[in-house]
Amino acid sequence: MSYPETYRGQCFCGAVQFTVTGEPAGMGYCHCESCRSWSAAPVNAFTLWKPEALNVTRGADDIGTYNKTPHSYRKWCKSCGGHLFTEHPGLELIDVYAAVIADFPYEPGVHVHYTESRLRMQDGLPKQKDLPGEMGGSGISVAE
Repeated sequence: MSYPETYRGQCFCGAVQFTVTGEPAGMGYCHCESCRSWSAAPVNAFTLWKPEALNVTRGADDIGTYNKTPHSYRKWCKSCGGHLFTEHPGLELIDVYAAVIADFPYEPGVHVHYTESRLRMQDGLPKQKDLPGEMGGSGISVAE
């Protein structure tokens, strides 16, 4: 797939705006309890980017941060509460929620933490027990 240089995104109210540039490092669905609880949804659609691909263009002071563990720093808009992205320092990646990037051609490639799923998805994509091996997980595939 060919990606244009820049995609624009924003929080729910538009107070925080950003761009992502280039090609994502990966895309998929996360089924872990943390992502489900944070997003208040049965599954989270993610896009992973190198930190330098993300540029906050408006409202940087309106971004709040919460980290339950040192693995994930979740970011949201202080005005509307809209979720924006999650920094993963150990992976050197930022998960920008697919739903907040306007006109992004989201093409998931994997399901992670599928053993924690509350919404089974029979879409033919690989299902991982936790994370792929290259991301520090077991790399173990599970049945759809």
